[in-house]
Amino acid sequence: MIVLLTGYFSYKESNQIEENKGRLALELAKSISFMPSVIEAFDSDDPAKMIQPLAEKIRKSTGAEFIVVGNRQGIRYSHPVPSEIGKKMRGGDNNRALKGKYYVSKAKGSLGPSLRGKAPIYNKQGEIIGLVSVGFLLEDINEQITNNLQKGLVVSFLALIVSIIGSYVLSRDIRKDTMGLEPYEIAALYKEKNAVYHSVKEGILAIKKDGRITNMNQPAKRLLNIEGSVRNMKVDGLFPSEYLYEVMKRGNPEPDKEMYWKGQTVIVNCTPLRNRSGEITGVVASFRDKTEIEQMLNTLSEVKQYSDDLRSQTHEYTNKLYVLYGLLQLGEYEEAIDMIKNETQLLQLQHSVVFRQIQDTKVQAILLGKLGKASEKKIQFEIATDSTLEVLPQHIKLSKLIIILGNIIDNAFDAVSGLESPSVKLFVTDIGSDIIFEVEDNGTGIKEKDIPQLFNRGYTSKTGSNPRGFGLANADKAVKELNGIIEVHSQPESGTIFTVYLPKNNQGS
Repeated sequence: MIVLLTGYFSYKESNQIEENKGRLALELAKSISFMPSVIEAFDSDDPAKMIQPLAEKIRKSTGAEFIVVGNRQGIRYSHPVPSEIGKKMRGGDNNRALKGKYYVSKAKGSLGPSLRGKAPIYNKQGEIIGLVSVGFLLEDINEQITNNLQKGLVVSFLALIVSIIGSYVLSRDIRKDTMGLEPYEIAALYKEKNAVYHSVKEGILAIKKDGRITNMNQPAKRLLNIEGSVRNMKVDGLFPSEYLYEVMKRGNPEPDKEMYWKGQTVIVNCTPLRNRSGEITGVVASFRDKTEIEQMLNTLSEVKQYSDDLRSQTHEYTNKLYVLYGLLQLGEYEEAIDMIKNETQLLQLQHSVVFRQIQDTKVQAILLGKLGKASEKKIQFEIATDSTLEVLPQHIKLSKLIIILGNIIDNAFDAVSGLESPSVKLFVTDIGSDIIFEVEDNGTGIKEKDIPQLFNRGYTSKTGSNPRGFGLANADKAVKELNGIIEVHSQPESGTIFTVYLPKNNQGS
């Protein structure tokens, strides 16, 4: 840029110097042509005697190379070289002046190529009686241009050196800030960052120190129910801003903060942003809906419970095998045979329903686990002999069944725990457009006023050091996600019946 600008301004200045010299020559020629003493000298016998001293005086005071005054025939009355007076003017550029024109021209005269200003001389009658030619040698003009260009080039060279040094320092500082990365590497990182930024499930929000948003990814917008661009908008009203300002004020990260915002509970992790000098410039927060985390934990809990049920079943059968082994060791063959018969009859009855009438393997696995758990707890868990169930539709997943059946059956087990003859019955059918699971217990029942609160999260009738209150709430949520319903019928001291209706077509019933 410096080289281009230097060339441009040098060209403009060269033209300007030449134009100024031409204008000066023309103005001098005009001034001399209007001088009365010059006009009167033309009427004298020797015009050169009067004009030559005057022209030389003006030439020396103005710095012109020559001032030539001549008549209409081009005979000189003045010239810097006295021997040239009386001779004809050279250059061949006098015609327009003799026709009354004022102009600037270039021509080669007795002193060499020059830039000339031409002006006609009029007498009192308005007739052209001669002309004035004031000139500057082109060699002198070019020398002045060269001198000016040299000065400009020196300044430009110094500016170029300074700019190169400044560019080097600036680029080094920029590379330090960009950790030595090239522009294409920065662009690639930016694209990768954006892809990661919008693909994570957590909402991410970044704000400046004044509370204006610099970044917000799509999951954050979905969680906060925001549409469109929010860049440079104030965070107030879109997110709990007091918490963000507090983190900026303290300057310390704040992990796993639970907050309630617009009807939902979110878990927030917040970290302040700092510049190279350590000053806090903003804050970035990542957050997630607590219900998603709870759902994941509940699913893991239910799977673990399912595993525990199977372990209980294994433990129960192991105990029975040890008893049978002991009877055989003692020679009590009759008792061993009776025990085998009783267990066989019970298993045949249970398995005939589980394996013959219930065709879905997911439900079979859950019921086998619950049978083992009931046996371990000394609870009579009976599956109705008229139960029938084909393979469940694809939209009813194992995780949902574990949450629904597992919680309702376990709730029934808890209800009869401690009774003399605890009993829980299960009836299953898929006749019609719905799949129906009915769980009945002979517990103490539920008070009528408590039934509406059964499926509220956190509500529990259990006492102790660690009451939960999430099982039935999770079951109710899973049923609603499958477009089903749960009904509860109960009276104090007469047991409780939970009935679950799940539509087969997943479109509601």
